[in-house]
Amino acid sequence: MEPSGIQMVSGLILGVIVLILLVLKTKIHAFLALIIGASIAGLVGGMVPGDVAGAISAGFGSTLASVGIVIGLGVMMGRILEITGAAETLAYSLIKFVGKKKEEWAMAIAGYIISIPIFVDSAFVILNPLVKTLSKKTGKSVIAIGVSLAVGLVLTHSIVPPTPGPLGVAGIFGVDIGLMIALGLGFGIPLMIVGVLYAKWLGKKIYQLPSDESESGYVRPEKEMTYPELLEIVNERSKELPSFARSFLPILIPIILIFINTTLSALELTEGFYGIFTFLGTPIIAVGLGLITAIYALAGKLSRNTTLEEMEKGIQDAGIILLVTGAGGALGNVLRTSGTGDYIAQQIADLPLPAVLIPFFVASMVRLVQGSGTVAMITAASISAPILAQLDVNMALAAQAAALGSLIFSYFNDSFFWVVNRMLGIKNVKEQILVWSVPTTLMWFTGLILILIANMFI
Repeated sequence: MEPSGIQMVSGLILGVIVLILLVLKTKIHAFLALIIGASIAGLVGGMVPGDVAGAISAGFGSTLASVGIVIGLGVMMGRILEITGAAETLAYSLIKFVGKKKEEWAMAIAGYIISIPIFVDSAFVILNPLVKTLSKKTGKSVIAIGVSLAVGLVLTHSIVPPTPGPLGVAGIFGVDIGLMIALGLGFGIPLMIVGVLYAKWLGKKIYQLPSDESESGYVRPEKEMTYPELLEIVNERSKELPSFARSFLPILIPIILIFINTTLSALELTEGFYGIFTFLGTPIIAVGLGLITAIYALAGKLSRNTTLEEMEKGIQDAGIILLVTGAGGALGNVLRTSGTGDYIAQQIADLPLPAVLIPFFVASMVRLVQGSGTVAMITAASISAPILAQLDVNMALAAQAAALGSLIFSYFNDSFFWVVNRMLGIKNVKEQILVWSVPTTLMWFTGLILILIANMFI
């Protein structure tokens, strides 16, 4: 007997409730919680028990088949950029390029680039000494510069592959990674402008400078201070680090190759001579070439053992993200196989709500209750992809909607909230919310408007 629509929807709702409760209230990890949620959604939704297990395995395997290798290669490349000082080089170079009195914009752009290969928490920790130096030498509030950096970092971390979250979302929606990168970079620019303008305003409201004499490491002068020697400091520090060209090349090569592949595929030029570029632009090959470039352009002074050990540390960090991404794919496949996605799609088609906003609001809800942006967007993609597949929706835009929805109101259950506030010396709860919860929500709201505008034209 075929399960009823109410039974299938009940299975999904119960599965999501159990998933959220497990992540919030128990010691069970998000990976296992997703598997349990998928099992409940399938069993309560009317699937044969044996079929549920098969759908979970198939969904897990197919999702990781598309993105698992890229995530592994990407984190190894990020580790090389981190330990060789290449990340700092990119930041210093941008400060020199953008010039004096525009340090907030320079740090936001630096974060925007550096977060592509390096995990967001690590990138902020690496660049925080630079934030303090800039604050000391310019007299600008460390809050303005630090929040600008965090804005740039969190945007590419959340919406631009090959960072694991948006990469996993692209895999679940079946979206071309080059197209996902292009949309993410495009949406990211107006969001970054909103974030930096807010950071500059907040820097005047919370005027704080680093201080070696203060017990807390920071002081709050009554009036702004100015220092003229910033670019001299930047020039001196830049001499100790790898060149800009060598630092940027490992990021640039895969992005160019993936874009070429996407363009040729769109033009249906995939055979003969063009086939070589199609092969090189496959994300697995492109990111692999980026990693090789990073090893030989940047890690020349490191021993073979040190290089291998550091890359393996990167893989250890990525392990749990791979599991969560795969488990998200498992949940999505259960909804597809059970027919729940088809049923909900028919119901939603009659609603006035634009279907492209389904992943946006699901990601927002999941982010608010459990904190992780990556888990939020993967869960949203898993739930909404089977539904939207039945509707006339631009799947690339839907994938970006899931990623953008995960930006909402970062607070106590988000590790990056604590990294930003602790590193900037903010202990007052109201100020912590001003420093990081408010700017993420402003970017989230801007993202909502952009999705609605883009949906009218794409």
